[in-house]
Amino acid sequence: MSFADLGLSDELVRAVTAKGYDTPTPIQAQAIPSVLMMRDLIAIAQTGTGKTASFVLPMIDVLAHGRRRAMMPRSLILEPTRELAAQVAENFEQYGANHDLKMALLIGGVQMGDQVKALNEGVDVLIATPGRLMDLFERGKILLTGCDLLVIDEADRMLDMGFIPDIETICSKLPGTRQTLLFSATMPPPIKKLADKFLSNPKYIEVARPATTNTNIAQFKVMVGSRQKRETLRHLLRSDDVSTAMIFCNRKTTVRELAKSLQKHGFSAGEIHGDMDQPARIAELDRFKAGTINILCCSDVAARGLDVKGVSHVFNFDTPWHPDDYVHRIGRTGRAGATGRAFTFVAPEDVEAIENVEKLTGGKIPLFEVAVEGRTDEDKAQRPRRTAREDRAPREDKPRRERAPKPAREERATRAPKPDREPRREAHPRRADPVDPPSQPGEWNGPVPGFLGISAL
Repeated sequence: MSFADLGLSDELVRAVTAKGYDTPTPIQAQAIPSVLMMRDLIAIAQTGTGKTASFVLPMIDVLAHGRRRAMMPRSLILEPTRELAAQVAENFEQYGANHDLKMALLIGGVQMGDQVKALNEGVDVLIATPGRLMDLFERGKILLTGCDLLVIDEADRMLDMGFIPDIETICSKLPGTRQTLLFSATMPPPIKKLADKFLSNPKYIEVARPATTNTNIAQFKVMVGSRQKRETLRHLLRSDDVSTAMIFCNRKTTVRELAKSLQKHGFSAGEIHGDMDQPARIAELDRFKAGTINILCCSDVAARGLDVKGVSHVFNFDTPWHPDDYVHRIGRTGRAGATGRAFTFVAPEDVEAIENVEKLTGGKIPLFEVAVEGRTDEDKAQRPRRTAREDRAPREDKPRRERAPKPAREERATRAPKPDREPRREAHPRRADPVDPPSQPGEWNGPVPGFLGISAL
């Protein structure tokens, strides 16, 4: 089956062929015809299977005919993160090269001026994060009454980030008769409730069991102590034929410290996390895509939907707290039919977390043995210092020597009594306070004003 067999226009097929794709993935083969028939859709597929193109391609053909109006976008795509929104916008530019469609990107971390200007000129496709969209809507800069097509991408990630109330508000502002497409890798109960409320007789597509991992990815878990993670990671980076790798950590501080440590040891590493502003995050991601750096330390902000070709390895420096995040993290490798390797470091405190991951994915992750030869000065510095008492060699118990008794002290001679000293005289004798005679009954005993002694004559 080819893309032309799915009912796409010739202009769109040429754009897809120019990108190097000729055969649709299973999710694309099932979703594209349903979207072209204007049906509501719930699509469940593991990450890396081409979900983005399964709604971008038919949307371009659907929107090819129509007129755009100021402040009233014709379609809306909601994304959980800025990076994923920017990636979808990039796909629209590439696939829509042969169509006259205008697109606007509404994300946080950048100024609103250019975004408002683009909305005033009219857009066919609006790609937004819920926070910035709600902000502009409350300011009266955008109207949603003309939006006939809504796409909710990575719905389970929206749930994790607390966007579901905002999505419900946005859906209530859209026209009642619209087409709604919901894409997700997992289907927790709150997402199903959202779908039942805002989708009308949707077609359900599931190309893989929820929360399953890609079979093209070789998965391993590495049992390691908390203080041996960096050393083990460096050993694997040097010995496992790593071309490009993404390393995921649970905390943003760990991302920063790990990136600096790898750079110190000669690795070409960068970092991306939520504390970085948007231009810095985009610049770091562009360096990774261009090959300027081949190792990217990142938090879960980069775990969803980012499509970087040629990622050979994924390392979970920390076992993810949420089992669903494991599926998305390792999905950064083994994309578009390629193979990949994923290593998860399991410290003693991560045993419960890895058990939850294995329970979700439905299988045991093979154990990978790592033999690390020696420790570097940096690793030694991480070890807690022993106290002085621990450093001292244990001494043998020796019998105490008996001391000779001390000679008795001679009685001190009685001191002669000191002569009596004369009392010290005061340098300035104190004056006795004057004592007023007691007043007679009925007389004034308060202070007497001085003017009473002055005669008026």
